[in-house]
Amino acid sequence: MNEAAGFCDLHCHLLYNLDDGAKTLEDSLAMGRLLVDLGFSAAAPSPHNRPEYASLKEALHRLNDVQIAFNSAGIDLKLVKNSENFFLDELLIGNLCSDRARLINAGPYLLVEAPYFSPLPALNDLIFRMRLKGITPLIAHPERCFEFERKGRAAEAVAAGALLQLDIGALVGRYGPTAKKLAQRWLDEELYAVGATDLHSPRGAEKWVAPSMDALRKQVGERRMRSLMADRPHRIILGQPLESSRD
Repeated sequence: MNEAAGFCDLHCHLLYNLDDGAKTLEDSLAMGRLLVDLGFSAAAPSPHNRPEYASLKEALHRLNDVQIAFNSAGIDLKLVKNSENFFLDELLIGNLCSDRARLINAGPYLLVEAPYFSPLPALNDLIFRMRLKGITPLIAHPERCFEFERKGRAAEAVAAGALLQLDIGALVGRYGPTAKKLAQRWLDEELYAVGATDLHSPRGAEKWVAPSMDALRKQVGERRMRSLMADRPHRIILGQPLESSRD
């Protein structure tokens, strides 16, 4: 990847009035400005893919509208298609090879989340079924999910072919001590493929996003931080294979 490329956020909710993220266009603009100010050049906004939220058609229209608004406002942030998908939705597996699939950009990566408070014993089977279809699951914020509190579960998921996405806010205690401890441990074990903000609102964001990035830089160093926040995320939106997590 181009070493001069900015950071790339693969998990954020800056498309307004689609889910529990940005509420207004002004929210979207403020979130875009914040990301650009922190060195981001690209983002893959990830509205929730659930029946109670917006359809794929609505999400794609909003992505285009917000990109136009960013361009008009001089916010230099390139947006690409994405969604946050729920692991337990059987329709998810069935739709993976159809035009209803909400892959990251053109694929083959898919952002998925596990339940926060309940087990997911079928995790490895779901990963296997996705991989059979040529899809690589990128598991959102595992440090916040009950299933991954089981010793060795995160490493099992990676061994099964999944990628893990760090929610950088965990590093400053935004989600409590357990999530912070797991995030720090898995960074040390080099289990994470990428980091992302999971930004939902501009309100209060300046108090935690920059400190979270500083905490990541302090723990892993500038080179690995760029790999987690820039190089590999850009490769994912381009549909390219990733290099070793140790590079």
